Parts: sequence; C-alpha cells; structure tokens
Amino acid sequence: MEYKVVAGLEVHVQLCTKSKLFCGCGVGFGEAPNSRVCPVCLGMPGALPVMNKEAFEYAVVTAVALNCETAELTKWDRKSYYYPDLPKNYQISQYEAPLGSNGFIEIAAEPGQRKKISITRVHLEEDAGKNLHTGEDFSQVDLNRAGTPLVEIVTGPDMNSSAEVRETAVQLQRIVRYLGVSNADMQKGQMRFEPNINLVITKDGSEYKTPIVEIKNLNSFRALERSVDYEIQRQLEEFAGNGRTKEAGNKTTRGWDEERQATFVQREKEEANDYRYFPEPDLLPVELNREWLKEIREGLCELPIQKQSRYVKEYGLSDNEAGVLTAERSTAEFFEQAISYGGDAKRVCNLLTQVGLKMANETGCRLGELDMKARSVAALAKMIDSGEINAGAASVIMPEMVKSGKEPQIIAEELDLILESDVRELEAIVEQVLSENPKAVEDVKKGDKKSKKAKSFLLGQVIQQTKGRANPKVISQILARKLS
Repeated sequence: MEYKVVAGLEVHVQLCTKSKLFCGCGVGFGEAPNSRVCPVCLGMPGALPVMNKEAFEYAVVTAVALNCETAELTKWDRKSYYYPDLPKNYQISQYEAPLGSNGFIEIAAEPGQRKKISITRVHLEEDAGKNLHTGEDFSQVDLNRAGTPLVEIVTGPDMNSSAEVRETAVQLQRIVRYLGVSNADMQKGQMRFEPNINLVITKDGSEYKTPIVEIKNLNSFRALERSVDYEIQRQLEEFAGNGRTKEAGNKTTRGWDEERQATFVQREKEEANDYRYFPEPDLLPVELNREWLKEIREGLCELPIQKQSRYVKEYGLSDNEAGVLTAERSTAEFFEQAISYGGDAKRVCNLLTQVGLKMANETGCRLGELDMKARSVAALAKMIDSGEINAGAASVIMPEMVKSGKEPQIIAEELDLILESDVRELEAIVEQVLSENPKAVEDVKKGDKKSKKAKSFLLGQVIQQTKGRANPKVISQILARKLS
C-alpha cells in the first residue's frame, strides 16, 4: 500500500488596525472581558456597520504580496451560523468576490530548492468573540474580539507533508510581519491555522481517497505540525482497519487535544450552502482603483523568501544562515546596514546570529530593538578580520556595547582584549618555540601529511606562550618566514 499526503491551509490573520472592521471600538489584547464593545459589534438591532478603510488597504497589500489577481469590484456577504461568540448570528465576510485569487508563494523545500504553493483566495472578514471555558459547569463569552478585522488566506492542496505545511505557515507569518499588516502573534490569537488533510492511497492497483479532515484553530507551529502528523497516521490506520470505497465521503471537522496529542471529532464539515450566503445589504461594494493598486505594487518591500535567496547568492551565506537573518524584517535591515558600513557579510552574520540574537532572546525583544548601532557592529567585524581581536572577544564586547553605548575599540582597550602585534617581541617567542620543538620543525619541513598538523602545533605553542594575547595572523606570518 502506497499513499500520498494532500494538504491545504486556511489561515486567519488579525490585522493590526487601531479599531475594528465595522465600528470604532479599539482593538486590543488582555483587556477586561466585554470592555471593548458597542451596539455594532454586539449585533444590536438597527446598528449599522461602517467600513474600516485601513483594514481594506492592509488586505489588498496582503493579496498583492501573495501574487494574487485582485478583484476590481468586490462586495460583502453575510455568512450565517450560530455560535455564542457570534452575537449577530452571521459574520460579514466575502464569498463570491474575494479581494484576491489565483496567487502563490514560494517555500523552502529541499536545501536550496523552492516549491510553489498556490493561493486560492484572500478575503477580508470580521472575527468572532471568544468562548471562555473555566472548568466550571458553565462557559462565558468575551466579545472584545468580535468585529476585529481578519484576512483569511486559503492555499491550494499543494503540500505533501507536515513539514511543508509548517514551512508554508512560517512563510505566511513572515510575509504579513514584513508587510506591517499584522503582528501575527499566535499566543494572542493574531494568527490561527486550519489545515485540511486527506490521503490518496494506492492499493492493489486501485486508488482511494480518505475523507478530508479540517483541524480547527491551531495557534502554534508545533501544534500544526504534530496534528497533521497525527491525522496522517490516523487516516492510514482507519483505512487499513475498515477499507474505503473510492468515494471520499463527508468532510469532518476535528479539534486538537494538546494533552493527548490527538485530534478529536467536532462535527461534519459544513458546505457553502449550509452558511446561506447572501449579499450584505448594509454595505456598498468596493471598487479598486488601478492607479492605487499600481502604487501598492511599486511600494512593496522585498519579501523574506526572495531576500533569503539573495543573501545566499550575493553574500555566500548558507540557506540556514540566510533564513535566520530574514526571519524578522528588523534583523535583515540591521544586517544590511552593517554591510553598508563595510562589515564583511559572513562575519556580520556570525556576530548577529551567534551573539546578537542570543542577547535579543534573553531580553525578550527583537534584535533591531537592542540599543546597538549597525555601524558599531561593522567596526567590530573589521577588528576581528584584521586580527586586532579574536572572534571569541565578540561575546564580551557586544553585550558591553549594548550596556554602555561605547564603541568596540574603546571597550576592547578597556578590557585589555587587543591582541599583541609587536613583530620583534613575537619573533623572539617564535624562535624560542622553534628551538624547543625540533621534531615539529622537522615534520613541517618534510612537507608530508604530518606537516599541517605540526604547523598547527607550533602556532598553538606560541599562542600558549603569549597567554592568548598574540595576533594569530602575525604569528602565522612569522612562522612561515622562519620555517621556509
């Protein structure tokens, strides 16, 4: 029996506008329950919605960045369903005429390889509230989130593993953050994932399809990947135990139990006709101006996957190094600024990924928010490359740069980290090491397999004699001259 995983993603992204989509209530997190509500988002009779222009603009920017065809005319629809956290009993969304369609993004597949994932649609809608389950014999409803602007991104069924599903989600998070349309903080519910998974199974020359399962409201990459892996295995075991007809059967919706690390049935999946879509009578259709769309396209920043590929080609970084640098726009911009001040790309990359990001994580901020100048990091990189200090000194100097605001040269002098480069003094030490290690000198002069090892030994002896204070480049030059 052989099988192929077929997976797509529905992603809900909360836009970082100041107010809700159809009313003036503020958008926030952690406020007192039901403190940011009004007659519009509470669904009171007679309350009329008014569209948030900034939310619409953010949604268009997202659609353009995802290479979508943008609709010249789009309208609003009512999507009817009843849940306690949806006070109107319908959601204002876009069904027949979404903002964007037929787009794509690229994700990293194999190292250095890219795979296209199609984007079926991008549309704007309002969020529901939040049910609070306290463990008592009742639940509560907080409607602060009701009416918050959401962009829903729906991909095609182009992913064939949980790793690809995760990578697609990662890239989408990076893109909306780069664009500045969302903070996409999953812990605050600002980005939620709903993968759709089924299997195409080939057995005894016949092809079978398992029913599509949608897993609802996942708010971490870990949960996303693990739930997809679990569902793949569950569907395989169910097929092996029961067998299937060639008909795929009804779609089902499942939840994810983090404690059990398993999915569980919630309900059969609704189809479009179950939602009874019809045009929203209280909002006018929106016509997009072509000149405005042109301005948006021309104003887009370089997106993370393109920037990552450019770093590999232009700076000779590994795909992993480039991926770390481009994960946050502020980190990538800081890196490029340091390069513009003359820092070697590889050296600056090492400083930022090995020291800078560690400091940012420890202080709970982004690298660009550290009190550190790109010019100073470039200067530090130059000091290491010139041999003025050793690479290990950076882990001492960079934190002090953030703490004191001093330049790396001053810090290195104050902490006595400048390497000794006095040729006469070092020549005397080199001659002493050579006279004390005639066997190593002989091995070097033979030029055989032992030669390289002997050279390293002699270099180490000189560094040991100078207690690590000597410039390795100067020592190497003196050794080469003395041994030739």
